[in-house]
Amino acid sequence: MSAGTLRILACGDVEGKLNVLFNRVRSIQKKSGDFDLLLCVGNFFGTSAEAELEWEEYKSGAKKAPMQTYILGANAQETKKYYSNVDGCELTENITYLGRKGVFTGASGLQIAYLSGTEARNEPAPAFCFTAEDVTNLKSSLADSSKFKGVDLLLTSQWPRGVWQYGNSVEDIDKKLCGSVLIADLASTLKPRYHFAALEGANYERLPYRNHMILQENAQHVTRFIALANISNTSKKKYLYAFNIVPMSSMESTELVKQPLDVTESPYAKMAKEFQRSKLGESASDTQFFFDLSKREGKKRLSGEGGPHQSKQARKPPKPTSPCWFCLASPEVEKHLIISIGTHCYIALAKGSLSPDHVLILPIGHYQSMVELPSEAIEEVEKCKVALKKFYKSIGKRFVMFERNYKSQHLQLQVVPVPIQCCTTEDIKEAYIVQAEEQQMELLEIPEHSDLKQIIQPGSAYFYVELDNEEKLFHRIKKQFPLQFGREVLASEAVLNIPDKANWRECKYSREDEIEFAKSFREGFQPYDFSLLD
Repeated sequence: MSAGTLRILACGDVEGKLNVLFNRVRSIQKKSGDFDLLLCVGNFFGTSAEAELEWEEYKSGAKKAPMQTYILGANAQETKKYYSNVDGCELTENITYLGRKGVFTGASGLQIAYLSGTEARNEPAPAFCFTAEDVTNLKSSLADSSKFKGVDLLLTSQWPRGVWQYGNSVEDIDKKLCGSVLIADLASTLKPRYHFAALEGANYERLPYRNHMILQENAQHVTRFIALANISNTSKKKYLYAFNIVPMSSMESTELVKQPLDVTESPYAKMAKEFQRSKLGESASDTQFFFDLSKREGKKRLSGEGGPHQSKQARKPPKPTSPCWFCLASPEVEKHLIISIGTHCYIALAKGSLSPDHVLILPIGHYQSMVELPSEAIEEVEKCKVALKKFYKSIGKRFVMFERNYKSQHLQLQVVPVPIQCCTTEDIKEAYIVQAEEQQMELLEIPEHSDLKQIIQPGSAYFYVELDNEEKLFHRIKKQFPLQFGREVLASEAVLNIPDKANWRECKYSREDEIEFAKSFREGFQPYDFSLLD
């Protein structure tokens, strides 16, 4: 282990079971060596008579915690009595209450930001709750400095609202009720390298997320959010987490900002309006406004809304300024090419296709690009992609998809299957990069789990390609762009080796052929068609 490395244990809800916790800690230290700190989030104290008696043994000195232990404050009226000083104090030997909110910096330089309690549901706020003012003051104490880069650790009892967005799935929680927007705002501002929380009885180790916008900001360190279960859980969910960390202040910048392969976008990237409402004192618990990316972005969704008197109206797509070949309601659409119709998107054979199973994913309404699609349509695009990947795999082909948002008025996601025996995914990627360089264009790699909306603004011109391993290549179009570039690369000798089909206008099929192609595709695609399975 390198010099300056700290070994730390984090724990979820102890709920007064101090003997269970400390016996487990002793066992770990016996096997793995000593740790420097034990950090506890969630409910440290319990409400039972047994829990109270157990605490008296430690408070009196009859028993002692095996290592320096830092805890957060009360989350309910019943346990407030254990905290004699709201601003933090040593409760007994080796057990210290950090305080309501603040920053603790150890001799090693490790910086720990903390916020006790749960978000206040009404005014005046109870002593075991925090308010928007508390969060603002904590943020200002750190982030107002021009040298601020982030903190090493953030400890909260409550989860941040929406932390699962863009990440791995989370189970055993109610997403509508889980978490605090104020804590999400705090985490977004303080950029902790590790953020620990509890209270939900669940263990959730989210994929690390980045704290910068790709292609727009310099690289910064990533954040790992880890929620820990309660000690008394019977499902063997993890309640202890061991990790090593070198304080940020002792690290070289190049080492600090290294990005792991599984890094995702920040889950808080689209929560600016939620944060603003919190600053204005509109508590999520007062009016039950829930942040939900499965609904319209940036709008309030009232809890319990629905039914015949629901006031919320779905956002209508913009109307085309001229006849559109791809709006499903348009008389210009060639209906015989349609393969599958969902709620927001449909799949159709491509006109002048590179192969009989070359298709388009298209929004039913008139949207120009992926970055302008509403969230419900994006979800359905993802379902289309998954279904098509499975279908192509079943017939021995790779999935390649590209979009050109340049001199086009309706989003067209071109999906072209490439026979596996033709070339590897790496060959296809190289073909795009090489041909882009030949035309003096730069194709940049976008990390997995990234979101185009974080890279490019609506209305901006761009080209991107997605491969079957989810790798993405992106080019920001500034002046001119070859309209057939995406297709030309796939038609080239390096991939499909059908250069005579590089221009779609040269690939004319009769209506009878197109009808036959569509019929054959529908029959093969049917077992994978989500619109039939949902």
